[in-house]
Amino acid sequence: MATYTTNIVTTVAYMIGVKKHLIAEIHQGEEEELTALYENQNATAIRYLCKLRTKLMLNFKNTDKEMKYNITNIDKLKWFDRENIMQLEEWGYKIIKTNFTSQKYMELITKLISENIGKCQTLFPEWVNWQYIKDLFIVPHFTRPNVLKSEFIKYMSHIEYYPFQLYIHWNPRDCGGMLYNDGKFLNIIYEQHGDVFVGKSKYKDADLAVKERIYQFIQDTDNVEIIVDCENSNCYKLCGVLTSLDANELSKIRKILLFDDAHSDPGWNLVERFVKIPVEHIMVDRVKEQKSLVDMKVTVGVCNEHYRNNVSSFILLSSDSDYWALISSLPDAKFLVMVEYSKVSEAIKTTLSQNNIFYCAIDDFYTGRIDDFKKFVLFDLLKKYLPNILQYNGKELVAKLYSEAKIIADQNEQNNFYKKYIQTLKFVADDNGNLSLEIQR
Repeated sequence: MATYTTNIVTTVAYMIGVKKHLIAEIHQGEEEELTALYENQNATAIRYLCKLRTKLMLNFKNTDKEMKYNITNIDKLKWFDRENIMQLEEWGYKIIKTNFTSQKYMELITKLISENIGKCQTLFPEWVNWQYIKDLFIVPHFTRPNVLKSEFIKYMSHIEYYPFQLYIHWNPRDCGGMLYNDGKFLNIIYEQHGDVFVGKSKYKDADLAVKERIYQFIQDTDNVEIIVDCENSNCYKLCGVLTSLDANELSKIRKILLFDDAHSDPGWNLVERFVKIPVEHIMVDRVKEQKSLVDMKVTVGVCNEHYRNNVSSFILLSSDSDYWALISSLPDAKFLVMVEYSKVSEAIKTTLSQNNIFYCAIDDFYTGRIDDFKKFVLFDLLKKYLPNILQYNGKELVAKLYSEAKIIADQNEQNNFYKKYIQTLKFVADDNGNLSLEIQR
């Protein structure tokens, strides 16, 4: 059974004001990740503003009465968190106003959220539609008559459908826990916009039992290597595997051998920059253009590592059934095979199972943390186009980059790349006045 990530919902939960002990229950990652989130001033400012807005909705009439009849401002009212308000003031958010009503405070807080929510965009991966996240916090046209009143009525009438009964801007419905995990959350907010989220590996991870089998395989030997047939494997999915597995366990792996062909994905050239395991990148030349020799080189390479370097165990990344000849010819070596669903045959899976060789699919591992690697590849390709970039349409060039990098991405992700890195390209001049374009990272 697959496991589901909670990275996105943890951030959203924090920003809308969920109590920290509940956030700790939602979050399934490292404690350091929570600490970094709590220390982020932009996220914390939005959190305090959202908490203030929710409390104001829940105490709207009482707040009005206290300010009108007892001349008591919000920083003195017990249902508001004075420390949060004073911290916002210190950060430059002018919250405390004189001669204000609850309605005016609601407009002010909503305005401050709308003006500052964009500062939190970097907390979310580029493959998420930021507009859908943003829409949970802002109220469109809130200055128009009755807009905020309608939101107030909707919230109070369906409060049980709001996550932890905290206000967000959405069409409330019973969804059984909106912030349960990233998959559920993304499917809900995309559906709210008449859209469908695709890319399950962005919020699903391999079953813990699968990971334990991999760890056990590594622990059972003093000498293990990862062997990759780059023609029959995916560099992005490999990086997904390596970022999903425990770093301490991976540190026991001697090295990764990449057997590559000029026709393979360009990302293989950059894998060693992204992983901490030593990488040996072996380019395999072709004698005939139409005939690859990678599978032969893999076979020779594994035999060489086994007999010359005393490597006893191999994690083989390939879906090619031809490698059964290699596996069956080395009875003293241990193998764990990682395949891809779209490339592997039932015959080889059956053969591996019958011979007690564990295999798993790299498609099942979480790929939500490999944005930096994908950008490495895209930037590397983009640099080749910079000298003559004026010949291209910017958006068409982005589509071309993703195609050449063999990265599957929706239009939203490509648009984000265009806005962040194509629209912001900058001319720089060296000491001699020579101009060149620079990527603003």
